[in-house]
Amino acid sequence: MSNYLFLILAMALVTYIPRYLPLAMISKRELPPRLHEFLKYIPCTALGALIIPGVFTATPKIPMASLGGIAFAFIYGWYKGGIIVSVLGSILVAFILLSL
Repeated sequence: MSNYLFLILAMALVTYIPRYLPLAMISKRELPPRLHEFLKYIPCTALGALIIPGVFTATPKIPMASLGGIAFAFIYGWYKGGIIVSVLGSILVAFILLSL
């Protein structure tokens, strides 16, 4: 049991250090506005890259449900912003379209 605990702690340390070092190095510096603007889009881009492939394979026989959900998320995200309402709303739209 202690070997597993040591292994888990070592893996946690190995994954924590590369994430903490860049944060510690740039936390006190002012980023250029262009880089700051670029970094703002990374969460939405990563979310899209993770979700989009699964959206099209979730309902292969009814692609309109997937397209409706994507359309809602895109339109709401474009005008209002925010990720949580976009995702929950697109799930609701897809559910409604699947129920029809």
